[in-house]
Amino acid sequence: MPLIPFGPYAPDVSDYEASSERDALNVVPRGDGYGPFPGLTALSSSLGAQCRGACVGTRSDGSVLIFAGTATDLYVMNNTTFAWSKVSAGGGYAALSAGDQWQFVQFNTLIIAVQANAPPQYYDLAASTAFAALGGTPPQARYVAVVGRFVVLSGLLSNPSRIQWSGLDDPVSSQAWTPGINSSDYQDLPDGGFVRGIAGGESGTILQDTAIRAMTYLPGSPIVFQIERISQDKGLYGPYSLVKAGPTIFFFSPQGFYRIDPGLFPVPIGRERIDRTFFADLDTASPQLFIGAADPRSSRVFWAYKSTNGASNQFDKLMCYDWVLDRFTVLQVSGEYLFQVSQPGVTLEGLDALAPGSMAVLGTANNGAGAIRVQVASTAALAGRNYLSLSGVTGTTEANGNWFVTVIDGTHFDLTGSAYVHAYVSGGLVGGALDAMTQSLDNFSTAVTPELAAFDQNHALNFFRGPALQATLETTEQGTDGRRLRLRGFRPITDAPVVYGSASSRETQQQGVAAGAESLINPSTGRCDLLLNTRYSRYKTRIPAGTAWTFINGVEPDVIVTGTR
Repeated sequence: MPLIPFGPYAPDVSDYEASSERDALNVVPRGDGYGPFPGLTALSSSLGAQCRGACVGTRSDGSVLIFAGTATDLYVMNNTTFAWSKVSAGGGYAALSAGDQWQFVQFNTLIIAVQANAPPQYYDLAASTAFAALGGTPPQARYVAVVGRFVVLSGLLSNPSRIQWSGLDDPVSSQAWTPGINSSDYQDLPDGGFVRGIAGGESGTILQDTAIRAMTYLPGSPIVFQIERISQDKGLYGPYSLVKAGPTIFFFSPQGFYRIDPGLFPVPIGRERIDRTFFADLDTASPQLFIGAADPRSSRVFWAYKSTNGASNQFDKLMCYDWVLDRFTVLQVSGEYLFQVSQPGVTLEGLDALAPGSMAVLGTANNGAGAIRVQVASTAALAGRNYLSLSGVTGTTEANGNWFVTVIDGTHFDLTGSAYVHAYVSGGLVGGALDAMTQSLDNFSTAVTPELAAFDQNHALNFFRGPALQATLETTEQGTDGRRLRLRGFRPITDAPVVYGSASSRETQQQGVAAGAESLINPSTGRCDLLLNTRYSRYKTRIPAGTAWTFINGVEPDVIVTGTR
């Protein structure tokens, strides 16, 4: 029997002898079928509480800082230890509403953060050590965007049908938000409901409950922005599902998934494919966990969401859409927040502090012979290691550097050849063993292209760099006008070395589908051997988690068509 390809994922429609399929789990679209998707690998320590928003800021020298928010505070990640430090203004902020997140943008060297229950905040990447309130009188807002040379606030606490923008090139000064000064102003939208978000860029796209409008800057005009409707009766469902990938906008409306190309109107991309299935699976009581992000390393956008069966305060699935191939898939990934970020560059000395076995210095002293004796919680992890790196020691700064060491007891070791001069004050870190690192050193270059990342249920920042997730794919249902099929197996067309195959069965289209037993691929023949006699069947493949593979595009069944009885 000829190849039965794994077609586009379209669970909304019948798959009987169709060109689509209803099961494409933990895979991503490829031109020749589907490929694997990696699991999460943790980079940072725990944020300490549920992540409620995050972003990356890029300095003028190309280095980056990563920010994250919890319900009441803002944090920045240390680029050497990957630990989090609080950078909230004052004593923190009024708690986020249950259905909200922090939202961030970068404007020149400023990171601007907003949430409805706090004044808009900013952090200067060149000078700040903590966030501070924007100058002037900006309104408290849920959403923020950069349109041209303006910062635009929407989802205003005082008037959710209004948008308000800063002065030209100035969101910070005491008059930056005074209407009529330096082109700062606001606009009330007469219909279309609340403003749910703005897609920024050289021009802006305003998405409301039931309307979409374009905002175009008019230099020298007293109205500043021309705002005109581009769509009626379509709006944004799930404010954080709005995604901009290059010049293209993707969003989910009450009618389903849409895209807007530059200068054009909304076009449906999920209709009669995944819209009904997705909406039935979406937990509509958790809009803050319906989060969109573009993968800067591919032509894909992802929407994290909490399903109706998902755990509280976590998303448990990702909807993937490849806009070049025009295909969807579903991924089972759990976490708290999805976004794109660049990993900070780290020196080799900094990698010592990240490697397994690193430990804090608790004190130093003269060992009685003039050398430095270092105290740690336990020297058990130093077994078999006689060369260490110390950094960050204050007071006994002469201890910082690379040393041969001699372990003295369960909590002390001496630095060979050292000279104790200054009393210990605080701090210090003993580097771990680079050979024990699980992440490739290639991931720690000083200039890294942004990539997709997520905070996991342990509140830690993760990248999608782990082993491949378990993948399952199932063909369309096969039948022959009521005649019976005798299936002896099938050959999966894939380079995966480990594949399990199975086949479903039912006698009529009205009956429920019975799943079949799995069979491991025979490495000699490349077949999954089965024995089944039925009228209708789907052929299913499962590639276990951690398997190294690159493609799968269908199956070649070994089937004999028999009689009608």
